[in-house]
Amino acid sequence: MSGTAPAHPPPLAGEGGEGEATSTEQAASPSPTLQPKSDLSDFGPLSIPKSGKPDFGRKRGRGRDRSAIVAFTASLFILSFSAHAAERPASFVDAAAVVPGLVVEMRYAGAHNFVGKPVDGYLRPVCLLTREAALALAQVERDLAQRGLGLKVFDCYRPVRAVMHFVRWARDVRDLATKAEFYPAVDKRDLFRLGYIAAQSGHSRGATIDLGLVTLADGRERDMGTPFDTFSPRSWPSDTSVGAEARQNRALLAAAMRRHGFRPYDREWWHFTLRGEPFPTTYFDFPVQ
Repeated sequence: MSGTAPAHPPPLAGEGGEGEATSTEQAASPSPTLQPKSDLSDFGPLSIPKSGKPDFGRKRGRGRDRSAIVAFTASLFILSFSAHAAERPASFVDAAAVVPGLVVEMRYAGAHNFVGKPVDGYLRPVCLLTREAALALAQVERDLAQRGLGLKVFDCYRPVRAVMHFVRWARDVRDLATKAEFYPAVDKRDLFRLGYIAAQSGHSRGATIDLGLVTLADGRERDMGTPFDTFSPRSWPSDTSVGAEARQNRALLAAAMRRHGFRPYDREWWHFTLRGEPFPTTYFDFPVQ
């Protein structure tokens, strides 16, 4: 580990906490959307008179009328979202049923993660992905199998509620239970500034995955230089301080993923997103189960 992590550029759109980078969040059809950064208070109050019809504030000016209409529409939208958030869209599949031999270790469904406990929204250790991402991942697995290698996934689809759990954890600077393992050289107060935790994650779109390599013969994890979710510049794919074997494994994984349509993230060797993903602006919140 290096002593101090250098300042990171802002996380890429859709990345986070993933450092999305990972660790750390709108849904369109086929399921309702959630816009976590929206706040109905921005639109001003909306009154419902005895007539039962909403008062869109006509006496308060044309701009106010428009704001009230937006607020009323948004409130109906959020009610709809709440009613259907638990529904898994038909476009999502269990990747293990599509990718032969896929090793699944969903870290956020258990306690071995930087939060130190199961994360909100992970009810079962299942790797859910959009069908397109799962099919592309199956091609990667077949490609690597020719070398006697396979894939091990640590995280796949991530509900918005899980990302919010990451944010709450990061803001509690007194909780340092996992610091020694996951961020030994980083001050927890800097996790947002350095991009390790963000309020929005590409994982919530269903086509981003965290994974590493295993040897098919025995399922042993290959040396990748740092463990999954290590908040450190040593986890950057371009880092040269890790050993030669780790650099080779990182390059091999990235090349296989690129060949089959995934793009890497330059702050985490394990993080890849499908190019042309089916829901590029949609952030889902149904639970993993």
